[in-house]
Amino acid sequence: MSKTKKTLPPGIGKVLKRLHYPLDVILVCVRWYAAYSLSLRNLEEMMAERGFDVDHSTVHHWVIKLVPLFEKAFLRHKRPVGGIWRMDETYIKVGGQWKYLYRAVDKAGNTVDFLLRARRDKVAARRYFEKAIERNGEPEKLTIDKSGANLAALDGLNAERETPIRIRQIRYLNDIVEQDHRAIKRIVRPMMGFKSLRCARIILSGIEVVHMIRKGQMKGENNRSVAEQFYSLVT
Repeated sequence: MSKTKKTLPPGIGKVLKRLHYPLDVILVCVRWYAAYSLSLRNLEEMMAERGFDVDHSTVHHWVIKLVPLFEKAFLRHKRPVGGIWRMDETYIKVGGQWKYLYRAVDKAGNTVDFLLRARRDKVAARRYFEKAIERNGEPEKLTIDKSGANLAALDGLNAERETPIRIRQIRYLNDIVEQDHRAIKRIVRPMMGFKSLRCARIILSGIEVVHMIRKGQMKGENNRSVAEQFYSLVT
């Protein structure tokens, strides 16, 4: 990594007006945190070995400020997903309590969308489905587990549509999304839980963006590495 300070793109320059570190150091820290099973203190130590005195709280600040820019940019380059979705929730600890990360993948395993909610109920499920449909269009078919809340949310949405979404409640068909959860949970585990929903939502979105890039969900970037694709979103 070079210690030469680079000219910042307008978006990053606006968010981080008083930088004291080279841009490449900042971007590496943000990517590593979102991509690998590392704690903030792991990153502090790793940067020290490379000659950069970076406090773990500074890395956290970079992540919170920059990840929303990465997510916004990625959504402009995300490949369309298929019309058959498998949806499920997994648990994420926030402030010492379990919260619920709603996620769906298509038949090929591509991530459709994700949403962290404080509760697991009809309102949370409906909000997730609305967000996923707004960003990805309506699915032809949607597989869920035996959750009554998820079914009630979908029934409510279908009542407002001329062509209802086909709903299946077949548990074994959701193995693909349950397996996909593991890639996210593996990165989250060293973080030892999040302090607030806001921070959790931002950091999880960064993890999800890297995960989608790894799965080839970024348009026209098949010949570039995951790192190159990630950095290209803001540089």
